[in-house]
Amino acid sequence: MLKIQPVPSNDHSGQDAPDGGRNPVAAFDLDLIDSVRVNRSATERRVATLPGRRTVKKQWQAAWLVKAVQCIDLTTLAGDDTPGRVHRICAKARQPVRQDLLDAMGIAGITTGAVCVYHAMVETAVAALQGTNIPVAAVSTGFPAGLTPLPLRIKEIEMSVAAGAREIDIVLNRSNVLTGNYRAVYDEVCAFREACGHAHMKTIIGAGDLGTLTNVAKASMACMMAGADFIKTSTGKEAVNATLPFALVMVRMIRAWREMTGYKVGFKPAGGISTAKDVMNYQFVMKEELGVDWLQPNLFRIGASSLLTDIERQLDHFVSGRYSSAHRHPMG
Repeated sequence: MLKIQPVPSNDHSGQDAPDGGRNPVAAFDLDLIDSVRVNRSATERRVATLPGRRTVKKQWQAAWLVKAVQCIDLTTLAGDDTPGRVHRICAKARQPVRQDLLDAMGIAGITTGAVCVYHAMVETAVAALQGTNIPVAAVSTGFPAGLTPLPLRIKEIEMSVAAGAREIDIVLNRSNVLTGNYRAVYDEVCAFREACGHAHMKTIIGAGDLGTLTNVAKASMACMMAGADFIKTSTGKEAVNATLPFALVMVRMIRAWREMTGYKVGFKPAGGISTAKDVMNYQFVMKEELGVDWLQPNLFRIGASSLLTDIERQLDHFVSGRYSSAHRHPMG
């Protein structure tokens, strides 16, 4: 499905890279990016087999869903966001599953992976999550279009980090990908990485806007080359957001980067993932293509909000044998 021609280059020989270290900025290598090709029909055939071949039931399904909860970036990115809404979503992040369900399953307290908000709500979220280890992720760099002037996008990152955001979800200027200007993609992401400092950077490539799966793969490679800690499918605002073909292409790029450099990059699908069945398909992709390490929150996140309600309903069914109404599982 994914083809990368071998490219002689000292910059990509990092077989001795420390396992678990943060992905560093690498030298720009256009030959490597140009060598990437994706077979669309083979990609679609591969993902079409997942729902039929991979399924788990009963306590095993419950275990996968509890793990999915721990990988959710609980998100509110609406024009009518208020401090009250952010407080409610932070309360849900602290206690994402009803205590009676956790007690019945013998599970100690769990939290979501992060809370994701606009910059204006970062301080509110940080205060609401005080006393926990739940990070606040801020969407920055002119989200969702990424078309504001570069100095303003960099300044937005710096302001969000100063306000307490420990993770920054940046967004590409997709026109650079569509015109094949991968040097501009690389330079832009390098500048964002420097502005992030110690905050982890998730790079939103806007896969639904990129036209082809090959463009998705090349954009993923350029972002990892520029030091992305995660690559993320979508803003959630595109006409097409996360899909399994996008996911498969991106995780195979992550696998190729790991094999070339020794560094692990995380993956975050976002947008349109609203049911337990949906999220388990993404978990299956991670398990089959990258292994167990990529089922953990440090390397796998899901951008979602309504997804959590459906997962809670499935866990309630596992415990009680009956499906409950959504209102019994409020977001906060």
